[in-house]
Amino acid sequence: MRIGANYLEDGKCTFVVWAPFLERVELKIISPKEKITPLEKDGFGYWRTVVKGLSFETLYLYRLEGEKERPDPASHFQPQGVHEPSQVIDHRSFNWEDRAWWGINIHQMIMYELHVGTFTQEGTFDAIIPRLDEIRDVGINAIELMPVAQFPGERNWGYDGVYPFAVQNSYGGPDGLKRLVNECHKKGMAVILDVVYNHLGPEGNYFSDYGPYFTERYKTPWGKAINFDGAYSDEVRNIFIENALYWFRNYHVDALRLDAIHSILDMSAKHFLEELAERVQEFSKQQGRKFYLIAESNLNDAKVIRPRELGGYGVDSQWSDDFHHALHTLLTGEDKGYYVDFGTVENLVKSLREGFVYSGVYSKYRKRRHGNSSKDRPGEQFVIFSQNHDQIGNRMLGERLSNLVSFEGLKLAAGLVLLSPFIPLFFMGEEYGEEAPFIYFSSHSDPDLIEAVRKGRKEEFKAFGWTEEPPDPQAIETFLRSKINWEKRKEGKHKVLFDFYRSLIKLRKEIPALSNLSKDNLDVWGLEKERILFMERWKDSSYIFSIFNLNKKEQKIKVSTSEGKWKRVLDSSDNMWNGPGTLLPEKISSGDEIIIRGFSLATYKRAEI
Repeated sequence: MRIGANYLEDGKCTFVVWAPFLERVELKIISPKEKITPLEKDGFGYWRTVVKGLSFETLYLYRLEGEKERPDPASHFQPQGVHEPSQVIDHRSFNWEDRAWWGINIHQMIMYELHVGTFTQEGTFDAIIPRLDEIRDVGINAIELMPVAQFPGERNWGYDGVYPFAVQNSYGGPDGLKRLVNECHKKGMAVILDVVYNHLGPEGNYFSDYGPYFTERYKTPWGKAINFDGAYSDEVRNIFIENALYWFRNYHVDALRLDAIHSILDMSAKHFLEELAERVQEFSKQQGRKFYLIAESNLNDAKVIRPRELGGYGVDSQWSDDFHHALHTLLTGEDKGYYVDFGTVENLVKSLREGFVYSGVYSKYRKRRHGNSSKDRPGEQFVIFSQNHDQIGNRMLGERLSNLVSFEGLKLAAGLVLLSPFIPLFFMGEEYGEEAPFIYFSSHSDPDLIEAVRKGRKEEFKAFGWTEEPPDPQAIETFLRSKINWEKRKEGKHKVLFDFYRSLIKLRKEIPALSNLSKDNLDVWGLEKERILFMERWKDSSYIFSIFNLNKKEQKIKVSTSEGKWKRVLDSSDNMWNGPGTLLPEKISSGDEIIIRGFSLATYKRAEI
């Protein structure tokens, strides 16, 4: 069932809203001329009407039981904010120029996560467009937008959205997002959109006035869970499935990143995610190209990404927190909170071999066994990173990796991500070593909610032993401090790191052994005491051997790899990368003794079979 206000043609618009328990629902046109129109109810609780003579900028509300006036829960635009009238949008009027666009296969994606409000000084979709060429110049071919569904105020991470279909007004609204996607596609770049189906934000959330969208049976970190499996849940599921198709259909988005799917609580025989994946697959067939779903999950459950014919949900890929935690602890030495479960080279080796580190083994942090095996899932089903919005922004002071490790450590992290058999993701500014923090910020209007957010943030940090006073999420200064300094990419060490990322991506794309994401063509092993990790990858006659020294001190080690002569193609300790100078020979063979600099990586290409 298509819900919301759908503008057809010649001033005709259908209005559909789900409100099964209400006895009276009316449409109140606010402008250009006030008018009240009753809606008719069907047997499933959907109210509908068709109105003629409307412009596609008409403002409207729904009047419930003759008393409450509320915005449309499926509003396509909230030009005046979360508490004000909804606006009709004509999605057919935009002049798309991407008809030749057929998308990018997920295994080829180099992802770049960004927050619209802090990526530029202007904080709009249009302001991103002039930077696309320079993002593409690094080798990035997919931008991932943090949530853009309408949230209260003008600054927010986006996870407090309360209108899933409405594009944030302060970012540039519907046309602004379409212009950005259109330009990305013209430049050969895919667009991934972060969507939140596990909860709705507290301020401006009027869904309960319409119907049983929430359930008391489950709790999430944000309060009541969305009703995905109780009475009337068919219609609730329909709204979120329609939302996913809406982004693909009307905004030409290529993939959706599904936030925290572990908080989508559903005991149905067919889980919501399975139904969603099924519907997206049907839509892809209709459109003649593939649209993707990428989950964020802390379940370590391979069922999420296993194909439906093998008993899984059929989600295409998922973020791998285990890889991040394994790498982060080795680079920083941090061991509090969830980092207590990591800290060994073997953890990182297992992540690179399999995907999940915790695959049914005991977790100190959870005080129970956690996860199941992901050995059988291909590399393209895991998105990995050394930084993302969560891992930076959920620190008390929002420090990036550039504030926690040396310049050599930044290059080492980049190498492990990009030389892996998984899909790499970077967080905006990472490619040049941005040092501005990314801190949690909001702009609520309810004083009690503002105070609750402040207290909640402090509570989150206790497990990590952080005792400082966190920056005030409500303060405008917190938001402004989180804006990136784009011009730094042209200066000193920042330019060197920028060029290093570009070189690594170039190797990944051009060398068959690196562009092939099969875990079957991979061997990874480590030396725990020396904190050395080895990785060999191959495809046909293309062979790559990489050495990663996660020890701050240089190490003398014996080369242990397959037979043949190996020629060095990259060394992060080289002077050209502002390193201390390489100690490695240009050519090596199995059995050779070599010395590798601390916190460095080197990659060799096999010269002969």
